[in-house]
Amino acid sequence: MIRRRELLTGLAALSGLITASCGWRLGNVRATSQEAGALDELHLYTWTQYTDNQLLKTFSAQTGIKVLADVYDANEVMLAKLQASGGGTYSLIYPSDYVVQKMVDKGLLKQIEPKRLMGLDNLFARFQNPEYDQNNTYSVPMSWGTTGFIYNSEKLETAPEDWDYLWQNQQKLSKRITLLNDAREVIGGVLKMLGYSYNSKNEKHIEEAYEKLQILKPDLAAFSTDAWRNQIMSGDLLLAMCYSSDAFQITRENPKLKYITPKSGSSLWTDTIAIPTTTSNIDGAYEWINFMLKPEVAARMSQRLGVATPNRAGFELLPEKIQNNPTLFPPEEVLEKCERLSPVGEFEEVYQRYWTKLTSG
Repeated sequence: MIRRRELLTGLAALSGLITASCGWRLGNVRATSQEAGALDELHLYTWTQYTDNQLLKTFSAQTGIKVLADVYDANEVMLAKLQASGGGTYSLIYPSDYVVQKMVDKGLLKQIEPKRLMGLDNLFARFQNPEYDQNNTYSVPMSWGTTGFIYNSEKLETAPEDWDYLWQNQQKLSKRITLLNDAREVIGGVLKMLGYSYNSKNEKHIEEAYEKLQILKPDLAAFSTDAWRNQIMSGDLLLAMCYSSDAFQITRENPKLKYITPKSGSSLWTDTIAIPTTTSNIDGAYEWINFMLKPEVAARMSQRLGVATPNRAGFELLPEKIQNNPTLFPPEEVLEKCERLSPVGEFEEVYQRYWTKLTSG
């Protein structure tokens, strides 16, 4: 899931600017810590490319805490490791929205203490009481986005507006289109097109979506979550299903490439920061979260790295050009039709069964 692997890439330059221009310093964790081991190290378990050496060094220089980071490239990898180790010794983890629910059910996350956070009230209302974690009881939103299409506006006479564009223009797009390599996203998008929920638990709905995808499959170049980038930049692809954070980076490099969120709705995703029940440094964990909640940090990350910030105070610091960019910040009428991916329990097997049938052979 590349959308969740972009956030801290390039922060070597950014972190220096943050500490030099914002006029703030992180609190002295050493002065308040009471727990064994908390004086020395902060252990992060985060997405691939969500860590940056200079950022970690800046944190260490100002708190005296050494930061160690392990990385993963899928929520399922992170979840399996934490379950196998009973939580391990990590101070912080970065679960995506629908995984927060799973981890709470398994007793893997510690409740957030609101009094220890500075800036939680800066979040947009949508992120202060999200359905995946009411009242941010176990997690703090860090970035968000949508799923949609990036396309070559010079080569496609008619711009895509919704999911059905793929079938209406199937021959024109033949072998020059990719869909994400993600069962819930791809099947979910077709479910939305058919008028069903992204999180349907009706097998007839899943079968109907599968049959529609079977019609499209002969003209797909691939199911790809990453390789589409170079292919669409080179002109080999006309359209690719992707995440908005990835699209923002690409469209900034090549203005002829455009991004849309399907008008009938798509998925709305959020990446979060959470504290495992077995945290090795509770004080340091709160200091790190407070660092990420700074409006100046949120704004610079959004501007420089192409992620939509859930931080209202940070959003207000952004140039109007970025605030009005529909790739990062779609209009409200679009967001109202979007859904979050939710855990579907044992019904996940149904999605996977049809996905295997679709992608095999």
